[in-house]
Parts: sequence; C-alpha cells; structure tokens
Amino acid sequence: MRYILSLLTALILVSCAEEPKKKLFNTVEITPVLQDSVSIRAITFLDGRTLAFAGSNGMYGTVDVNSGQVRSNIQTYDSFTPNFRAVGHTATDFFMLSVESPALLYKTGDQGKMEVVYKEEGESVFYDSLTFWNDFEGIAVGDTVEGCLSIIITRDGGASWTKIPCSDLPEGIEGEGAFAASNSNIVVKGDKVWIGTTEGRVYFSSDKGNTWEIQETPIIAKEPTQGIYSMDFYDENIGFAIGGDYTRPDSSVKNKIKTIDGGKTWQLIADGQEPGYKSCVQFVPNSEGMGLVAIGFTGISYSADGGESWKQLSEEPFFTLRFLNDSTAFTAGSKRIAKLEFK
Repeated sequence: MRYILSLLTALILVSCAEEPKKKLFNTVEITPVLQDSVSIRAITFLDGRTLAFAGSNGMYGTVDVNSGQVRSNIQTYDSFTPNFRAVGHTATDFFMLSVESPALLYKTGDQGKMEVVYKEEGESVFYDSLTFWNDFEGIAVGDTVEGCLSIIITRDGGASWTKIPCSDLPEGIEGEGAFAASNSNIVVKGDKVWIGTTEGRVYFSSDKGNTWEIQETPIIAKEPTQGIYSMDFYDENIGFAIGGDYTRPDSSVKNKIKTIDGGKTWQLIADGQEPGYKSCVQFVPNSEGMGLVAIGFTGISYSADGGESWKQLSEEPFFTLRFLNDSTAFTAGSKRIAKLEFK
C-alpha cells in the first residue's frame, strides 16, 4: 500500500510539473523600429519574419523582425497621394487599401510593383478594414454608400473585387460605417466573419459573405465618435470588442463587450472600469482566450482573465498592434513602429 501511495504521489507531481504554466504579463519592453513623419494604422505579418505596413502620405513597406531592417516606398496615383489604413495578404501577395475617394485597393503586381485591382469614387466613399479568409477569398469594409454598408469581396485571390448590393445586406442605418482606426474591426475564423460598426452593431456571416445577419451589442454608440473601434476572436466562439469615445478617452462606461457563443449574445464586461477608449484589441496567442492586450493613444493595457480586469503596462501611445508569438508583438502609431516584448 505504501508503494502504491508513493507511486500515485510521484505521478501527480510529474503531472503537475508537466502542466504548462500560463503566461502572465507584468511589464512591456518597447523597442523603436521605425521613426518617420507618417501615421501608421495598418500592419500585418506576411510570414514569421516579415511585418508589412501602410500609412499616410502613400507610405508602405516591410520590417524584417529579426534584423529590424526597414524597406519602404511611396505610392502615388496620378497626381494624388493616397492614405492607407487597411492592409491584408495572401501567401503570394500584399494588399493595401486607401480610405477616402478615390478608394484604391492595391495588390502586389507581377512586375514587383503595386497595381490597382479595385477603385471606387463618390462623396461618401471611405474604406476602413481589409482581411482574408484564405489565399483566394478576402473582404473589405467601408462606410455607408447609397443606404448600406460598403462591403467588397474577392474570390480569385484579390485579382478582382465585387461590391455586395444593398439588397443582399441587412437594412442599414444612416451614416453607419466602421472606424479606420487600426484595421481591426473585421475578424475571420473558418468560414465566418464579423464586422463591428460605428452603430455598435456586428454584421455577421457564417458562409464567407454570401448571407448576412445583424448581431446587436450593448456597447455605447450614441454619438458619431462612439461604437466598436476594434474586435478580435480567439476562436469561433470567444470574441471581444472595444470602443468608447476618442474625444472622451477616460470614459470606460459601456465600451467593452465579450461573447462566448460566436456573437449570438454580447455582454458588457469591466463596465465603468479601466481601460477607457482604445483603438485596437488583440487576444494573446496560446492564452486559452484569457489574455488580451488593448492599445491606443492612451497607452497599453493588459488583461489576464478574459477582460474582467485590466492593468496598464505603459502610457506610450500607439494605434494598432499584432502578435508575432505569445510574448512578442509589433505596434504602430503616429510617426513610428515599435517592437513590444511582454514579460
């Protein structure tokens, strides 16, 4: 009996020792990568060593995450210099989308130069976010034009894009759009897509944009400067969205929401508690949906419990971020890109 008890104790100790420890962040180390005169709100990892970005004044480029080497260029269109706030990629091509009319969607050309694959003009034209399900199918969203949200989709790897007619979308709200704050108000998982809007609603499709429905949320959206600024999903069920009001950044009332059923229901979380306004939120990889980092011009905040409570790690201002792994991210903002190492 003593032998059996000793064996069971040893097995328990081994089991506990092998159980992976959940990473908790206490600090963040910020290393500058690029300093320039542009505003950068859109970044994406092309692979495990290359970060791509696009920003204001036509600037776009890449960062080698190992060496820190930056390569950049300026994109013009006739005599017009576009401002980019959305980027995306497939295995073979990089895409960047400008905001105001004429909205210009560029992809990597066969000759190594960027080429326009979609153009839209009009007084109300304003595009906000872009992402891809896979190497063939992608989606971008813009503000309301002619009574409905602007949604364009590609099914051929980005060579051509088609705008969804209003008749195939849920009834719009006058002036509804999406914030071009961090290229993070569209999320795709599997065949699903969620789009957060300025009206605090979520456009949801379970079949890659063929059919749509509305998910209502309790996030504050009474003023034009309020609504869903950013959202992320850890998997097809656990999602988190953040917003607030950038003109009243300290307000933390009704600005954070969470779902655990794929958006069928959304609940307020940490209501009235920090953080206030943020422009981007991302789940920490390999955190079982518990780790979250929210970023904005008000600094960097972190939650280890799925958004129930938060702590501020830095007051450094940024607009957007993307994780490279479960402890390293890259971030961009006004006049800079930086590497973040969470510890």
